[in-house]
Amino acid sequence: MTQRRFVTLDVFTEEPFTGNPLAVVLDAEGLDDAAMQTIAREFNLSETVFVLPPEQPRHRARLRIFTPLSELPFAGHPTVGTAVLLALRDRATHRGEHHADATAFGLEETIGVVPCVVETGTGRGRARFKVPSLPVFAGEGLEASTLADMLGLKSEDIGYFRHKASRHGTGEPFTFVPIASRAALDKARLDTAAFDRAHAARKTGALYLYTPEPAPTGRRYQARMFAPHRGIPEDPATGSAAAAFAGVLMQFEQLGDGTHDVVIRQGYAMGRPSEIGLQVMVEGGALRSAEIGGTAVVVSEGKLLV
Repeated sequence: MTQRRFVTLDVFTEEPFTGNPLAVVLDAEGLDDAAMQTIAREFNLSETVFVLPPEQPRHRARLRIFTPLSELPFAGHPTVGTAVLLALRDRATHRGEHHADATAFGLEETIGVVPCVVETGTGRGRARFKVPSLPVFAGEGLEASTLADMLGLKSEDIGYFRHKASRHGTGEPFTFVPIASRAALDKARLDTAAFDRAHAARKTGALYLYTPEPAPTGRRYQARMFAPHRGIPEDPATGSAAAAFAGVLMQFEQLGDGTHDVVIRQGYAMGRPSEIGLQVMVEGGALRSAEIGGTAVVVSEGKLLV
C-alpha cells in the first residue's frame, strides 16, 4: 500500500462547512481508473479530484475528476478548489522567499487546458478561470407540465418572462428550468423515478433550476441542481452549469455588447450556501468568453492507504 495525501475544501464559499465540499487526492500517480472511481465513491462527494503531473511542463498539473459514479471531462468547483489548493501549496513551499499572493497557471483537464488566476490568503483563496469551451445550445427542454410533475410543482411555476426550459452545455448538456418564484424553487422535490425515465429516453440531463433575484447591479439568480444519474441527488454549487448558464442568458436575455457580471447563489435549500461568479463578455451580439470565479477554504488534510 502507498500513502497518498488528500485535502478537503469547501468551494464557492468563504466559510468552512458551507459551499460545495471537494476532495483532492495528491500523489495520484499509479492509480488506475477503477481505483480512482473506488476512492471517489468512498469520499461520496459530488466530485473528487486526482492530481497528476502535467503532460506539458509549462502547466501546473493534470486533473482527473470523478463523481461517485463516473468521470467528468470538466467541472467548475473542482477546478476552483484545486487551483486554490495548488496555489496555497506553492506559496507554502516558497515560504521565506518572495512569493506573490496572486499567481496564474494552466490545469490540464480532459476538456483541455483551463487557465486559472488565483489569489491566496491564509488557508483559503479565490480562483477564476476562463471557460475552455463556450456553451452550446442542445435543444428545447421538456414541456412545462412534464417538468412540473417531475418537480412536484404546478405548470405555472415553470417559466417566467421569455424564459422557458432549454438545454445547454460545455460538455454533457444540462436541462435549465426557469422557475417563476423563489418560493417555488425552494418547494421543488425531484421525482427520481420520473427523472430516470426521461433520462433513459435521452430527454433530459442534469436538471438546473433557476430564478432571478433583485440585484442593485448586474444580475443575480438563485439556483438548484439535481443529477441523480451522476450519483448527485442535489449539488450545493455547480460551476460547469454556471458556465453553461451563459448560453441561457444569451438565448433569453437581451445582453448588449460589453462585460456582464452575474452572481449565482446555490445550495441554500440544502443548508450549504454557495456563491458563484459568472462574467460574460459579449461582442458583436455574440458570446465571446465566459469566466467562472469563486472562493475556497481548506477544511481537512489526511492520508489514504491505497
